[in-house]
Amino acid sequence: MEKIELLAPAGDLERLKIAVMYGADAVFLGGKKFSLRSRASNFDIEDIAEGVKFANTYGAKIHVTVNMLPHEEDLEGLKEYLMDLERIGVTAIICASPYIAKTAKTYAPKLEVHISTQHSSTNSAAVAYWKKRGMDRVVLARELTLEDVKETVKHSELPIEVFIHGGMCVAYSGRCVLSNHMTGRDANRGGCAQSCRWKYRLFDKDVALHEEEHLFSMSSKDLMAAKFIPDLIKAGVASLKIEGRMKSAYYIATLIKTYRMLIDEVYEKGSIDESRMQWYYQELSKAENRPTGVGFYEGLPTPFGQLYGINGAGVTQEFIAYVLEYDEQDGTALLEVRNHFAAHSEVEIFGPTITTTSFVIGDLYDKEGEKVEVANKPMQILKTKLPVKAQAHAMIRKVMCKDRSNVY
Repeated sequence: MEKIELLAPAGDLERLKIAVMYGADAVFLGGKKFSLRSRASNFDIEDIAEGVKFANTYGAKIHVTVNMLPHEEDLEGLKEYLMDLERIGVTAIICASPYIAKTAKTYAPKLEVHISTQHSSTNSAAVAYWKKRGMDRVVLARELTLEDVKETVKHSELPIEVFIHGGMCVAYSGRCVLSNHMTGRDANRGGCAQSCRWKYRLFDKDVALHEEEHLFSMSSKDLMAAKFIPDLIKAGVASLKIEGRMKSAYYIATLIKTYRMLIDEVYEKGSIDESRMQWYYQELSKAENRPTGVGFYEGLPTPFGQLYGINGAGVTQEFIAYVLEYDEQDGTALLEVRNHFAAHSEVEIFGPTITTTSFVIGDLYDKEGEKVEVANKPMQILKTKLPVKAQAHAMIRKVMCKDRSNVY
């Protein structure tokens, strides 16, 4: 059986390259046309072509989202765009519109066509429908239990992709029109205002049902399905997808590195014991800026699976430095500052081939050779000697706490 695919998000070339270097088998991204997430820093054709070339050097693939539900005025240039994607070597497109899927098969037949989660496929009959129409993969709706996924894969003749991490939708994915109604921004054409994450005042007629400091929101927790990876591999799922094209390079590096290790360990050992899984939970938590849960994998979410009074993602400042260069002979690293930190702080490093390693950072020097006690200038270049092995493109973060396992 072919090894399961780890599919990463990317909002620009920097994040694409990070995802690939940190272990993604494939990366999905959005072009500037026909894609949802219109606020993401989406790719033009030249950027996608560069991304394809970079990914190919690592044996990775590029998938492009063409997943908007187009209105009449959105169709212009579709055929040419799909042909361009085929020409530059994109492996697959992800789409929800039957017309876009059919057009791709007609005008760009080398492209695989993956049916988006926006189409809400929830069973093997839906998968069979798409197989008859020549499609290549189905991304299941996020509203399925683990048992639903197992049964669907068992009775399907197309590869199946599922989500394992990232933001969830308050409605069935692709079926919400709150944004359209409240702001005029079409959620299914790239303009979702995320109205579910706003804070609201609730009233019963004229009587307020809340205190002013505890306003209501109806967002769900982000998905974190690490515990189900062994089951999904055993079930024969083809691809594990991480949501987050608008997330940071640090977020992507942390998740991809951790899930890469987890998947590889499952293949090596067959299972993961609880203490080891707790380590993976803690690693994943270092990228979180919103509480997580298991989504629908264990059944309908309980009230514990929702967020009340939280209307968006918090800001984490754990990521403090990016390693630009590393000299193995003398252990000297050139760092790019990302967040405030002081010399002699306890930190940890991780990288494409480096597992999380803690150490105390030493003296810091700027480009003039002057000692710096506190690194508080974003993007400043500093030099330091590291007591542990590093590599270019590794990341250094603060040690925030010793144990986060109680979060799960």
